[in-house]
Amino acid sequence: MRAIWKGSVSFGLVSVPVKLYAATESHDVSFRQVHAKDGGRIKYQRVCSIDGEEVAYADIAKGYETEDGEMVILSDDDLAELPSSSSREIAVEKFVPSEQIDPMLFEKSYYLEPEKSGAKAYGLLRQALTDADRMAVVTVALRQRTSVAVLRVRDDVIVMQTMMWPDEVRRPDFKVEVGDVKDTEVKMAHMLVDTLAGDFEASEFEDDYAGAVEALVKAKIEGGEVKKTATSTKSSGEVVDLLAALQKSVAAAKSARGESDDDDAEEPAPAKKAAKAPAKKTAAKKTAAKKTAAKKAPAKKKAS
Repeated sequence: MRAIWKGSVSFGLVSVPVKLYAATESHDVSFRQVHAKDGGRIKYQRVCSIDGEEVAYADIAKGYETEDGEMVILSDDDLAELPSSSSREIAVEKFVPSEQIDPMLFEKSYYLEPEKSGAKAYGLLRQALTDADRMAVVTVALRQRTSVAVLRVRDDVIVMQTMMWPDEVRRPDFKVEVGDVKDTEVKMAHMLVDTLAGDFEASEFEDDYAGAVEALVKAKIEGGEVKKTATSTKSSGEVVDLLAALQKSVAAAKSARGESDDDDAEEPAPAKKAAKAPAKKTAAKKTAAKKTAAKKAPAKKKAS
């Protein structure tokens, strides 16, 4: 893993120099939007909704849309005046019982690794969090914006989890009405809970969708259902793909010169001879060279 941030955790007069690592990564399956006919990727242009003209990156600014639909343009100078923080400190504000933190507030998770000079203080903080069964509520500046987060211990490593601000958590705008619940139904529900009771093991679960997509893609590749595009940056490395690409290139070159490839379209040897011919030779001379190559081909086959 690569550290994405360096700073220190401070609680009281104790300072723990640490490195910050992203603790999670997404394995979501992503798809490209492509042309169904040939597999070419779909490109998007930056077009102004008012004049219909394409806009260069240099002419793009940040705009804040008001509730009544008005657009306020913010310049770089305007944004520079906003309150921001570049502090390299994770400041512990208080230690709170773990059950008081609503999991819905959690956003992103990071591992904290101590620098060598702060290993002992790191161990002290880790032990204190574990023994007290509390989380440390902290403030930290990430990407020039102050966030509230918590520190907790997971597998002997202190984890920092940034949190959403309270006003970012939506409240349901509906009421749940379940009607009268009978005692016998409640008893049966309890029995069901007891029957399915157990300990959580993350390894027992797997992403069936991602696995199914990979199997589907593999099956299509093995079945030859692959769109080869001119802009593709990946290659299977198979000789047959290289040969097909060469044949298509030769055919395209002939078409551009107005030549026909009826005589030797399926013979790779003549195509190679034609590719070696000087660019300024006439079409008649090229045809003669191809016929000569065609006559030599059977001799090579007999020799083998």
